[in-house]
Amino acid sequence: MQAPHPSLLPGQRKRGRGAASNITGRFEGHSRESADDGWDIPEEERLIATEVREEQPRSALSWNRSPDLPFDRSINPYRGCEHGCIYCFARPTHAYLNLSPGLDFETRLIARPGIAAVLERELRARSYKVAPVALGTNTDPYQPVEAKWQIMREVLKVLAEFRHPLAITTKGTLIERDLDLLAPMAAQGLLRVGVSVTTLDAGLSRRLEPRAPAPARRLETIRRLTTAGIPVRAMVAPVIPGLTDAELDAILEATRDAGASAASWIMLRLPLEVAPLFRDWLAEHAPGRAAKVMDRVRQSHGGKDYDAAWGKRMRGEGLWSRLIAQRFDKAIARLGLDKALPPLRCDLFAVPFRRGDQLGLF
Repeated sequence: MQAPHPSLLPGQRKRGRGAASNITGRFEGHSRESADDGWDIPEEERLIATEVREEQPRSALSWNRSPDLPFDRSINPYRGCEHGCIYCFARPTHAYLNLSPGLDFETRLIARPGIAAVLERELRARSYKVAPVALGTNTDPYQPVEAKWQIMREVLKVLAEFRHPLAITTKGTLIERDLDLLAPMAAQGLLRVGVSVTTLDAGLSRRLEPRAPAPARRLETIRRLTTAGIPVRAMVAPVIPGLTDAELDAILEATRDAGASAASWIMLRLPLEVAPLFRDWLAEHAPGRAAKVMDRVRQSHGGKDYDAAWGKRMRGEGLWSRLIAQRFDKAIARLGLDKALPPLRCDLFAVPFRRGDQLGLF
């Protein structure tokens, strides 16, 4: 068993957390270590709790020009993610907040109440041009704290009112709460959902994604969404070579049986601070496979832990990337998951009347 990282207090337990430390972010001028002050605190009180702070958003839509992304705008109701997935490529964004991409990312969250009102203002702007908006591309909008804050639901209400096309990516079963909003939008061709399934092994999932729903529960979410008429894409993401890649066919078959009508995959991405966090995770949870996994990761990224070049960052390159791509393509063809989902409709977008607008009287 590994010794605790110096960023943790002696006896402090990280049960239900993905990262093993609070490594210093890349913008920090100093590193910090925790020290015991000598007080005898019972061990059960040293579990790392989730803290949520509020941010008053000045903008709702985030824009990108990445040529390998199928969208140019997104909405993020939260910063940080309580799911605690050790592989999450969004972890480095917490460094911009002077917080650690490690445990801080999954325990010190930022909620953005009021973002729905800001979104409505942006959609009403005369200069706004409609195109599908993505939710869940950075951190999961249906992570556990959404049950209390309900920020995602407020965003959905605005998008539904404007009949705005959207694509949601999630692991969270809380999406089932919003079927009353989502099903009518799907019926109008305004919505599709991607559900991420990394592994079918419940034990491995609990270690990789400690506060995300179990794989079987995610499959049930796919069933409930498709029963409600919502098109679902199964996302085998990330594929971890040497650890989860052997499950590729089984995951695709299970998601197809649950009702998914399309599928995609993404290679493991380890940008910036994610790489040392993931290596520490391997050393603790899969020491016998650590060298094999990292060797295959580096073979897939030009000899580095990660290559952020467009066209390479999502799929990698080299032998292992080609083998995974070939297996994936053959599997989706065999399972009937190789059909593209229909494009989301943009022609229904309309700015609704506000209460008191004179034209609303006629």
